[in-house]
Amino acid sequence: MTTENIRTYDVIVIGAGPVGENVADRTIAAGLSTVIVESELAGGECSYWACEPSKALLRPALLRADAMHVPGLDPAIKSPLDVEAVLAHRNRMSADWKDDGQVEWIKSAGIDLLRGHGRLAGEREVSVETLDGDTVRLRARHAVAVCTGSRAALPPLPGIENLRPWTSREATSVQQPPQRLVIVGAGVVGVEMATAWQALGSRVTLLAREDGLLPRLEPFAGELVTERLREAGADVRFGISVVGAQRVDDGEVRVTVSDGGENTADEILFATGRAPRSEDIGLDTVGLRSGDWLATDDSLTVTAVPGNWLYAVGDVNRRALFTHQGKYQARIAGAVIAGRARGEQLDAGRWTPHSSTADIEAVPGVVFTDPEVASVGLTVREAERTGRGVEVVDYELGHLAGAVQYRPDYRGRARILIDRHRQVVVGATFVGPGVAELLYSATVAITGEVPVERLWHAVPAFPTISEVWLRLLETRRDS
Repeated sequence: MTTENIRTYDVIVIGAGPVGENVADRTIAAGLSTVIVESELAGGECSYWACEPSKALLRPALLRADAMHVPGLDPAIKSPLDVEAVLAHRNRMSADWKDDGQVEWIKSAGIDLLRGHGRLAGEREVSVETLDGDTVRLRARHAVAVCTGSRAALPPLPGIENLRPWTSREATSVQQPPQRLVIVGAGVVGVEMATAWQALGSRVTLLAREDGLLPRLEPFAGELVTERLREAGADVRFGISVVGAQRVDDGEVRVTVSDGGENTADEILFATGRAPRSEDIGLDTVGLRSGDWLATDDSLTVTAVPGNWLYAVGDVNRRALFTHQGKYQARIAGAVIAGRARGEQLDAGRWTPHSSTADIEAVPGVVFTDPEVASVGLTVREAERTGRGVEVVDYELGHLAGAVQYRPDYRGRARILIDRHRQVVVGATFVGPGVAELLYSATVAITGEVPVERLWHAVPAFPTISEVWLRLLETRRDS
């Protein structure tokens, strides 16, 4: 027998991943009573099946790759990685798929947590089917924030329901490396998992429909990553797609590809994009279609629903599918919800507390491959597509003294894009070992709209890889 009760809060958040937690943190800080509804683990995809476990798998692989090229260290690390130790570390970084620590933080912040499946039930209302079968009716005085994230999207391949393929979840949580792994997809998940599992002893075949890896980034990024994957032993193929796959009686996967060939493997990973987790959350009760991405304005308010009470924050709005960007949006959404609750006039200008401007102008991202890829802002292709006039400045990172100190055979490349009219940096891409830590400086330059002439006065320490900023300015000046 089920029972129903009604509870009223200022704010209801559906989804207790990093985004939902940050929305709730901001609204609680503003004095608004807040409840989070979660049907899985508090902490979300990032904590258990994405950011944390994937980077725990990749860090030993990247550190070993660097050490193998440093004099005095190279003989010491010729042996393979200790797979059992790496996977144990991954398990710890994923909290062994238990959310006790996250739940403790939620409670300590003064946020209520309701476990169960939450569905919109009309304006400012959410119905929650709890784990013990009860129904709880939640009412919001001010706002409901949908923070349900995204899930792996599988292709419409015949028989895929019987294939038991890996998605990103299996790829980051499996407890034993497969001997042979086929990865389908040229994006971030595909190349990171190819890097990790190749280093952990799997024979990796990476199949890409595109003519290069990481197609949304500058072409040289994919070229350098491809070179290293092949050197590590991975079989990387371009312009090829999967037309059929089946798991046979012995558990082996047989994959038929578009050139007529066939591959056999122990597992197949589809890293072919993301879809919104917006099915079965009651979107139809507010005039939206189940399973759709939720479009918002820069205040993260859902534009198709009147009344300024429904918000979509993080992956589910498709603005920028990164955990850090979703948390940024959460800080903006929290300020917007609090401002409206107090009856304040919102500041809708660029770079204001109520505008998610960075989603458009300065989205940073790192691909943790060998070499690393770090980028923010525009690429050349995006500048051309949007009609932005830019200067393109390139520099070979291996010419830097700091890069040679980092790795004597260092190979990498840097590119910045400068707006011809405003004379500010609007895009940056760095490819090379250890470049992830260069990204924040580029992000600050873009969001701060720092004039290029002022950057001459930002002096990089010698010998560091950050000297690339000076070399880029000199290259531009001398050309």
